[in-house]
Amino acid sequence: MSLYEEIGGEAAVDAAVDVFYGKILADKRISHYFENIDMNRQRAKQKAFLTVAFGGPNHYTGKNLRAAHQHLHLTEDDFNAVAENLVSALEELSVKEAHINDILKIVGSVKADVLNQ
Repeated sequence: MSLYEEIGGEAAVDAAVDVFYGKILADKRISHYFENIDMNRQRAKQKAFLTVAFGGPNHYTGKNLRAAHQHLHLTEDDFNAVAENLVSALEELSVKEAHINDILKIVGSVKADVLNQ
């Protein structure tokens, strides 16, 4: 069974992304990156991306991570703030610790691309 299925599939990813972006937009360290962004579109892209990343059906049509983040000039601190908010969202939704750890491994595996290193 894929991580996507283990955490609850589409409904779980949808809930996680919605809670996650609520936290991101409230976080003064990183909320400025989302000014003038269509958040409905952003949420949809993130849901599609995470679905694929977690082993679900592939409906992602966005840019690759390096291209999507290149113009942002993100730092290690920015990346860590996003990861902290993700963990907080997953904990709020009572995702099992083992699944959170699996998700963090996936997040860590794309860090160099997100930071354009």
